[in-house]
Amino acid sequence: MTMIRAYVLIEVAVGRSADVVQALSAAEGVVSADLVTGPYDAIAMVESASIDGLGKLVVSNIHAIGGVSRTLTCPIVGL
Repeated sequence: MTMIRAYVLIEVAVGRSADVVQALSAAEGVVSADLVTGPYDAIAMVESASIDGLGKLVVSNIHAIGGVSRTLTCPIVGL
C-alpha cells in the first residue's frame, strides 16, 4: 500500500514553537517535525493511508496541539 505523504506548514502562537514541535514529534502520523524561520514557525512531514486520513490526521493530531494557530497542508506528488 502506498502511503500519502505531505508537508504541513504551521504557524504557532508567540513563544510556543518549541512546545509545539515537541508535541508534533510525538503525534501519531507525524514522520518528522522541525522549527524553521520565515512565514511559518514549524514544518511537519506526515503520512497516512489516504487523503481522507491525511485530513483527519491534520485536524485531530495537529490542530489539537495547544499553540497551533494555522496550517497549510502540501501533499507530496510523484512525477
